[in-house]
Amino acid sequence: MSLLSRAFAWLFNRPYLLLALTFLFWAINIVLGRYVAGSIPPVALAQVRWAGASLIILPFAWPHLKRDWPAIRRSLAIMLLLAASGIGAYNTLAYYGLQYTEALNGLLMQSIAPLVIGVWSLILFRDRMTAPQITGVCLSLSGVVLIICRGDPMVLLHLTLNIGDIIMLLAISCYGFYSALLKKGPRIHYLSMLGFTIPAGATMILPFWIWEMVSGKFMHATPLTFAVLAYVVVIPSVVAYMFFNRGVALIGPNRAGPFFHLLPVFGSIIAILFLGEQPRWYHGAGYALIIGGIALAQLSLSRIRAFGR
Repeated sequence: MSLLSRAFAWLFNRPYLLLALTFLFWAINIVLGRYVAGSIPPVALAQVRWAGASLIILPFAWPHLKRDWPAIRRSLAIMLLLAASGIGAYNTLAYYGLQYTEALNGLLMQSIAPLVIGVWSLILFRDRMTAPQITGVCLSLSGVVLIICRGDPMVLLHLTLNIGDIIMLLAISCYGFYSALLKKGPRIHYLSMLGFTIPAGATMILPFWIWEMVSGKFMHATPLTFAVLAYVVVIPSVVAYMFFNRGVALIGPNRAGPFFHLLPVFGSIIAILFLGEQPRWYHGAGYALIIGGIALAQLSLSRIRAFGR
C-alpha cells in the first residue's frame, strides 16, 4: 500500500477530523455562494456544481456501482430520497436563500441543523437524543449566538425573517432529513453512494435549471465565476460529501449534528483572515463554547458517570 493510500485510510477512520474538514469546506462554499449571488443564478450554481461533480465521481465509482447495484436496487426508494433531499433540494434551496437573506440570519439558520437532525431521527426511527447530546447542542449553539451577536444579545431583537430565511429553513430541513436517513442507507461502498446520489440529484435539478434559463437568468462568464465553480464542483461536493457520509456512518447523525456549529467558527475565521475583520473576545469565547458543546455531545451517559466516580 502506498503512502498516500495509507494516509487516506488513516483519515477515513477519523470521524471527528472528517467532519471538521467537511464544515470548513462548506463554510467556504457558503461565503462563495453569497459572494457570487449576482453573477451566478442559484439553480445554475447548483446544477453546474452537481453535474461537474458527477463527471468527476462516476469514473471512480463505476466499478463499485456495478458490484453494489443489487443492494442499491433493493433500497432504491431510500437512495432516491437521499439524492432528492441532500443533493437536489438542499443545495438549490440554500443557494436560492442566499440571494435574499442577511449573513447573520443565514448563520443562525444553519446553526439549528443539529436540532433538525435530532427531530428527523426521532420522527423516522424514534432515535432520541441523549442528555449529553442535547446539552452539547445547546452549549455550542450559545457559542454560535455569541459570535453572531458580537457579544451583544440585544442584536437578536433586531433580526427579522424574510423570504430568504424561510427558504434557508426549508433547505436545512431537507438536509436534516438527509442526515438522519443516511442511517438507513444500504451498506455499500462510499463511492457507490456518491456515484448514485450525485448524478441522480443533478438530474432532479435539471428541469428547474431549464425553467431558470427560460426566465432569463444566465451566468456571467468571468474568471471569478469559473474559479468559484471549480471550487464548488470538487471540494464541497465530492470531497466534503464523501467525508460527511463517512463521518455519519462512523458516529451516527445525532453525534455528527453538533459539527454544524463549526460553520460560523470557520466563517468568522475566514472573515478575520481575508476580509480584514479584527478578532474580538467573543470569537474566543464562542469557539470555546462550540468546541466544548461538540465534545460533550460525543459523550455517553455511562462515560459521564464514570468521570464522576
